[in-house]
Amino acid sequence: MPETPSDAIWIVTDAPQISIPDGTRGGIGKGSDWGEETVREYTGSKGVGDAVKVSTQKLEQEMTHFLQVVGRLFKNAENQAKVNSGMQLAEIELSVEISGEGEVKLIGNGAKAGGKGAIKLTFKRQEAK
Repeated sequence: MPETPSDAIWIVTDAPQISIPDGTRGGIGKGSDWGEETVREYTGSKGVGDAVKVSTQKLEQEMTHFLQVVGRLFKNAENQAKVNSGMQLAEIELSVEISGEGEVKLIGNGAKAGGKGAIKLTFKRQEAK
């Protein structure tokens, strides 16, 4: 099924998306020969050039996979905690980010989640009915 414009969203990335066709030079050259190093200049500003369009279908697949894996990990961890100490897991809070390729990634210890526009996912135990 072909994608419509509403089947994609824009994701702002940390670095500008630079596209240089094969066989051409880009950026600021340090010399005059084609074989010499090319330096790319980055202004640090966020603009439309720093965003990429990602398929919502790709995002759905990535998020579903991520949640399935995390669900298995914490189910196993909770089962072990019950067996070893009788404890019960009540709440889990994770920070994730979405890459320019649509990958959903867990933000680990020491990462600066606030500056990267992380998504906070909070999972709470269901109350018994």
